[in-house]
Amino acid sequence: MVSARDRTYLENELKRELKPLEIACFDNLWSEHCSYRSTSALLKTLPTTGENVLLGPGDDAAIVRFSDEIALAIGMESHNHPSYVDPYDGAATGVGGIVRDVISMGARPIALMDPLYFGPISEEKNRYLVEHVVAGIGDYGNCIGVPVVRGELVFDEGYSGNPLVNVVCVGIVEPDRFLTARVKRPGNRLILYGASTGRDGLGGASFASRDLAEDAEAEDRPCVQVGDPFTEKLLIEATLEMAATGTVLSCRDLGAAGLAGASSEMSSTFGARIDASRVHLREKGMNEVEILLAESQERMLVEVAPADVPAIAAIAEKYDLQWSDIGEVTEEHRYVVEFEGRVVCDLPIDLLVGGAPCEAWPKTPYHAEKPFSAPPGSLHDLALAVLSHPDVARKDWVSRQYDHDVQIRTVSIDGDAAMLRLGGDALVLSCGCNPRQIYLSPFAGTANAVYENAANLACAGARPLCIVNCLNFASPVHPEIYWQLEQAVLGMGEMARMLDVPVVGGNVSLYNESDEFESQIKPTPSIGMAGRGPLIKPPSQPGDGLLLAIVGDAPEAFGGSVLDAATGCGGTAPATADPSLLDPIRELAAGRRVDAVTDLSCGGLIAALARWAPQARIHLDGSPLAELFSEGSGRFLVACRNDAVLDGLPFRIIGETGGDSLSVRFPGEKLDLLPRELAGARDTITRLMRF
Repeated sequence: MVSARDRTYLENELKRELKPLEIACFDNLWSEHCSYRSTSALLKTLPTTGENVLLGPGDDAAIVRFSDEIALAIGMESHNHPSYVDPYDGAATGVGGIVRDVISMGARPIALMDPLYFGPISEEKNRYLVEHVVAGIGDYGNCIGVPVVRGELVFDEGYSGNPLVNVVCVGIVEPDRFLTARVKRPGNRLILYGASTGRDGLGGASFASRDLAEDAEAEDRPCVQVGDPFTEKLLIEATLEMAATGTVLSCRDLGAAGLAGASSEMSSTFGARIDASRVHLREKGMNEVEILLAESQERMLVEVAPADVPAIAAIAEKYDLQWSDIGEVTEEHRYVVEFEGRVVCDLPIDLLVGGAPCEAWPKTPYHAEKPFSAPPGSLHDLALAVLSHPDVARKDWVSRQYDHDVQIRTVSIDGDAAMLRLGGDALVLSCGCNPRQIYLSPFAGTANAVYENAANLACAGARPLCIVNCLNFASPVHPEIYWQLEQAVLGMGEMARMLDVPVVGGNVSLYNESDEFESQIKPTPSIGMAGRGPLIKPPSQPGDGLLLAIVGDAPEAFGGSVLDAATGCGGTAPATADPSLLDPIRELAAGRRVDAVTDLSCGGLIAALARWAPQARIHLDGSPLAELFSEGSGRFLVACRNDAVLDGLPFRIIGETGGDSLSVRFPGEKLDLLPRELAGARDTITRLMRF
């Protein structure tokens, strides 16, 4: 509920007591999830403009020019708390919500990405969460015909009581035909269409802005929405047909805070008068609070001129969608709701929307790096420990449940990034971050998350167009958490400026803590990145007889590495990457001057070799641990026929592809990994998910 401090402030401003619906509206719209009370000042430090940005942060999704004929609508959301309480429906409705954010811009959704973060997969409860979250995403995406083309899986103890389910959606629209979510003219009508309103999802926004309690699964289940992908598919087609008429003046989907959130935020440039009695309902006897705050899925709200209501209604009925004329845009800057002939809410709209006071939390730096201690065991055992870690293991068990080819745009989901055909060019997509490294060094770790996604695009020959993000953190009331948050945002902004890539939108998800496990998540500023490149399908693996070279150099960094996660070896976290190699790597890939290229990141060189060149003869001169397992940022593994193509770059030849095993030689030491050993080690997720 609204805090005592906020309620005193509001009643002093209004000079009266709040009504029940008004309390519920403030409880949700002033929640962290909707108002960004703890982060709005930090988010203003990010670079958000650029020559291709047609519409930046603040709407349901951003609009970024891809070509003269095509613009991207892109957004990123989280559905973390609901996915712990009800993993299938929580994840499914997370997909539905971000898809509606994109269609509310008048754009057709064409691709999804899903960075996911869970507790150790060795534990039964976490396997249950993985199974049902993946099923929810797959079933919903497959049913609505939008491919999941990229994702990430990270496993760490801190997520056991609070998994993270983040979703990116990308859509396409003509650059001069997109919609916005701000009303245009007093006197216009507000039309609600789609699924009927029930009691599901009540208080979802405020639920997402608090810690998870030990009995969350039972107590909070009514806060979780239930989705219907078949209705969503109809909603997509109906909304795009409505947008094509040119009569829709603004549009917003009903997500957090339900109808109250959508109608007040949409109308904040003027005002609105809503009649809750007109809303089409699924359940009898609903009161005004339930009608306005329910987060029932698959609903949209549009502004149209009075004369255009019949045409919009006819389209809704064509797709068998219910609709209601629920109110109008008003000249007076107030948000007024009537119910059964009574005024049940009458608020200054500027106070309700955007009026929440910012929170200024104390911050305290910490130092979490530990000195490096060489882990015990043979090189062979350490290599298998890293390769069998679920962060490095194959993700086939997940990806097989997703339809990648629906809409027939997908060119490749292999390699470092996904590639889709868009016009005569390639749309290239990447997502994710490294929470363990970010925990040790929030500024450099988040900067490197941006860099890593740009490196993934470069390996596909693509240049970044934009960044979206989801800032997943524990409670900002803890000074060390707020310091993490501040440093992460500053690090993101620093690398975005270095790369000249705007941050066009995102989401903030705080209070990711669990009373049940007495745990906090690691700082997880998950990144989504979209870029443009030539339409060249990258090979999943280089062929035999090619030279292998490492391009670039980086200081030894074991802190937050997979070796550290597997053995507790400690070490220094990677320093902020130097992005100077991205342009030449991009040119090598785009010009097909090398046969293949991949960047060295999670799991280090050994993970890249096992995935990308599992049969190769390698000769290295440095420390075996540093050469194979260090995760310093800024290095690439390149396969080429002639090293002359690398002239002018800092590179060293380390071997060649081919043979019957992965053979690595050091002075006085060797490592041989047979195909069956590599396959067995990298099969961890599939093997464990069978239980």
